Amino acid sequence: MSKHWLTAVSLAPLLGATQTLLNACAIAGLSVLLIALHQVAMGALRRALKDRSRLLASVLLAATLVTCLDLSLRAWALPLHQALTPYPMLIAVQCLVFEHARTDRQPWRQTARLLGGFILLCTALGAIRELAGWAGLRLATLLPGALFLLGLLLALYNRACLSRAPLRRQGKR
Repeated sequence: MSKHWLTAVSLAPLLGATQTLLNACAIAGLSVLLIALHQVAMGALRRALKDRSRLLASVLLAATLVTCLDLSLRAWALPLHQALTPYPMLIAVQCLVFEHARTDRQPWRQTARLLGGFILLCTALGAIRELAGWAGLRLATLLPGALFLLGLLLALYNRACLSRAPLRRQGKR
């Protein structure tokens, strides 16, 4: 699976909807729920459809799921819907990119790990933004501050978890 496409598409809801911890948990949960429902439904259709019809079915299914989510949020969680306004609609694009990037041979464990990482990142970013806003750092609650904090989190992850590349001698054989 090409994680770069999924990461790039996930940035809009990740940065925009994580002003508070509640919003971050909500967008993470809704994203995982819709992507999982989309994958389960497409799993049943994948064997029966050809490539062109599979793409059309995937688009229609993603749009249907997101519309049902939007109507459900309006009916039962209006304050949450107003806080997340445009971002739940972008989950349909995440579903489509996830479907396109996922192969039939890919294990569900890798998919679950990727979605778990997205939940962890949303929750961490929401908590940090809420704490920084509560402490008086207004920039952290705005979108540029979210991008800056995401960069700091990724730098911290790269520093802590990834190993260094071996040094090579350049120019000598």
